[in-house]
Formats: sequence, C-alpha cells, structure tokens
Amino acid sequence: MSLTSAATLATLDRTGPRRITDLAAVEGVTQPAMTALVRVMEESGLVERRGDASDKRVTLVCLTEAGASYVRTRHQAGVHAYERLIGELSGDEIEALAAALPALKHLAELESQDREGPKR
Repeated sequence: MSLTSAATLATLDRTGPRRITDLAAVEGVTQPAMTALVRVMEESGLVERRGDASDKRVTLVCLTEAGASYVRTRHQAGVHAYERLIGELSGDEIEALAAALPALKHLAELESQDREGPKR
C-alpha cells in the first residue's frame, strides 16, 4: 500500500467521512489523483462512498470495517516496533525521551491540525 493510501485511511479514521476534494487537499495530491486512489481503495474494500445527509449533492468517502481494521493493525504494528526499539535504549536515553514527550505531543498536534485543514 502506498504512503498516500495509508495516510488517507488514517485521515478518514481520525476525522471521519470526507469529500474527495478535502482528502486531496489534506494529502497534498490533485483531485483526479485522489479520485483514482479512492477508486482503488474502494475496489479493495477499504473505503466506500456515501451520500451526505446534509447535502444530497455531496458524496463522502468513508472507512469500511476492513479499512478501520487495517488502520488499527498498522497502528499496533508501529506501537510494537517502538516498544522494541525503546527497550534497546539506555536509562539516560529513556529519561531524555520522556522529558521530550510534551514537545513531541505538541508537535504531533500541530501536524495534525495542518494536515486536517478546514473541517466540513
């Protein structure tokens, strides 16, 4: 799976259903590229398109259960990888990492706000 596909699934997991144009902007790709990506992910059963109850002209891209499961599995694999790597650090390195956690959390929040852009 491409990084853009994985990032798009993660965005849908975090923010809920989105328009293709919104996803394209968040992921930094063109609308035609996102349309093609969504089509492939739809054929794979990871996403589906649904109408927007508040605007019948709009189609939203939504995660399927298979898509949500993929995101959870990928996240858990990342957690396990970091657990293993942190286990190889010295005590001083673990303390330094713990001291940096507030700044890293803030950085992640800033990145998330930047990627999500305006919500619809």
